[in-house]
Amino acid sequence: MNTRLDSEDSGITHHDPELPPDTKGPHSRRLGLVAVIVTFGGLLFGYDTGVVNGALDPLTKDLGLTAFTEGIVVSNLIFGAAFGAMIGGVLSDRHGRRHNILLLSLVFMLGTLGCVLSPSWQVLALFRFILGLAVGGASATVPVYLAEIAPVERRGSIVTRNEVMIVTGQFAAFVINAVIFNLWGETDGIWRLMLLVAVLPAIGLFLGMLRLPESPRWLVSQGRDEEALAVLSQVRTPERAQAEMAEVHRLAEEERVAKTAGRVDLGVRWVRLLILIGAGLGICQQFTGINSVMYYGTQLLGDAGFSGDSAIVANTLNGAFSVIGIAVGVSVINKIKRRTMLLGGFALTTTFHLLVGLSALLMPEGTAKAWFILVFVVLFVFSMQATIGPLVWLILSEMFPLKIRSLAIGISIFVLWFANALVALGFPPVVKAMGISNTFFAFAAFGVLALLFIATCVPETKGHSLEELEDDFRARYS
Repeated sequence: MNTRLDSEDSGITHHDPELPPDTKGPHSRRLGLVAVIVTFGGLLFGYDTGVVNGALDPLTKDLGLTAFTEGIVVSNLIFGAAFGAMIGGVLSDRHGRRHNILLLSLVFMLGTLGCVLSPSWQVLALFRFILGLAVGGASATVPVYLAEIAPVERRGSIVTRNEVMIVTGQFAAFVINAVIFNLWGETDGIWRLMLLVAVLPAIGLFLGMLRLPESPRWLVSQGRDEEALAVLSQVRTPERAQAEMAEVHRLAEEERVAKTAGRVDLGVRWVRLLILIGAGLGICQQFTGINSVMYYGTQLLGDAGFSGDSAIVANTLNGAFSVIGIAVGVSVINKIKRRTMLLGGFALTTTFHLLVGLSALLMPEGTAKAWFILVFVVLFVFSMQATIGPLVWLILSEMFPLKIRSLAIGISIFVLWFANALVALGFPPVVKAMGISNTFFAFAAFGVLALLFIATCVPETKGHSLEELEDDFRARYS
């Protein structure tokens, strides 16, 4: 799951004043340190969504889970994240980005410790929901903090670090699970140790944020100009800090306008259709089934024919190729048209869905079948993370007019999280009822529908300003 809401060279036209160049110096190292500490939120996001993958088998045996209660335990975190994203955005605007990230680090700790100490699956599901509030809050707050403290020339690359940390967190969860399981797999309650590891980055995030400044853009929005200038002076040259204050004022005013308009505009037909397209993109992204692999990959590979030890090790390839895919996607995302790359991504993922399904249906049971399924699942993960994952977030950040942008993105992200939760809830019982082959054929069918939806409804946003996109939608749907 990606969280990028800003990108350099995104195709949106900004009215930037002349600013002194962003030269290197001690302030650059300070900015780099800020980015590392804040993206611990993304690392926690990734670890907490990925750790259940390897922990689920011992957890199921320990707490007596069924296919349905497995889905509840896993998906409760995602349902929590949907609400956490909304609540986190409100608290972030009211009390500040830094304040909210500090609060989230405490919720990460509380949720993790509650999960580790849970005596039953019901209690575990409750604390997974609490943990989800932190995950969703991080998805709404961390990219905003990074975008607001980074210089405009580096904003996209710095915000993108959070995406990299998310998939790195998932990969780390897979690797740590594999190590723990292979060393102490026979120990009762070993899944508790797997979950406990997440406390360490949560503590690091809390201690690190105590030393970091507030977002200068939020400070300006609160009329605290002197504090905003002091923050900018930490991460810019003195000349650049002074010159950038005017830009920060402009961006804060745009944000204010975005939040005071929008709800009235929901009565306008083209606005409603645009928000429906944004929500549809979120559903299409999640119904690729990417998070069924990221949450249940070890079980999926076990069902495919791998032994328990081998499945948890083989699943680390999903994490590794997720990281590689994101790296490839970020490197090419501004060189290809959005719709072209999105259609290509869905064509690839749908093809690999079919290949997984055919392998599961037609090949005889054995090692060869397990390896074929693993290869096609890994290629699906790579294709997804290199195209659809980051692209959907980028298009959402580009397609909405400023006056409805905050509201529209909020609705789209909520729908995206909710679709994620439905896939997480439904995957175990669906696989049990239909088998691997029919489940992946169903994902392929959703892929075909997504291709039709993108080809007929999704606008091209690369190289178009917000004003041009708004004019186009007014003309087409008014």
